[in-house]
Amino acid sequence: MPARMIPYSLPAQEIEGQVQRGKQLLDAMNGRRSCRFFSDRPIDRRVLELALAIGHSAPSGANRKPWRFVVVDDPALKCEIREAAEKEERESYDHRMPQAWLDALEPLGTNWEKPFLEIAPCLVVLFRIDFEEFDGRKERTYYPAESAGIAAGFFLMACHHLGIATLTHTPSPMTFLRDLLGRPSHEKPFLLIPIGYPAVDCVVPDVSKKPLSRAMQWNRRDASTAPVD
Repeated sequence: MPARMIPYSLPAQEIEGQVQRGKQLLDAMNGRRSCRFFSDRPIDRRVLELALAIGHSAPSGANRKPWRFVVVDDPALKCEIREAAEKEERESYDHRMPQAWLDALEPLGTNWEKPFLEIAPCLVVLFRIDFEEFDGRKERTYYPAESAGIAAGFFLMACHHLGIATLTHTPSPMTFLRDLLGRPSHEKPFLLIPIGYPAVDCVVPDVSKKPLSRAMQWNRRDASTAPVD
């Protein structure tokens, strides 16, 4: 049965006003950094649930919302997650990662040790859902990875807007998260996101970002004249 349709419109806005608001948002988001040094200051649950609600408002394939946000604030469980993540990370740094990958990470100063997994007041584990069960029958989702990625972006922007620091952490493989958190096999760990407030002595790498000109194209590329990116 087709969904009931309702009117949709946006308030009329002057172009200069749009440009100004866009510049303000760009300035704000350019100040976002991945945080690896957290305070243990707790996050008010109302603030966190607002950020999660914003993440959950993201569009998704066929409106199936194929994701689950699992919030972890239990110290013992955070410790278990850290131990499991560091086990995988140490194996990756010592044996799995090619030298080119290690060289790319070197300016960021990362290694297999992940103390932020215990220090940050909360860990948010985002799972993608490949299918759901209703009344004993399986119902597939559509574009679960793409949809979960969009939800993650909404959540990260919401956290920054609300003054919460984040880190997108991807220990590989991440199956241990499903096991530790008791999620079913059709839910797959997508991102492990420590969240909280920066430590008083927090520092971040002073690195530049790829310019937009290298990440954007208008219309069809003329391979005969376009510069090599």
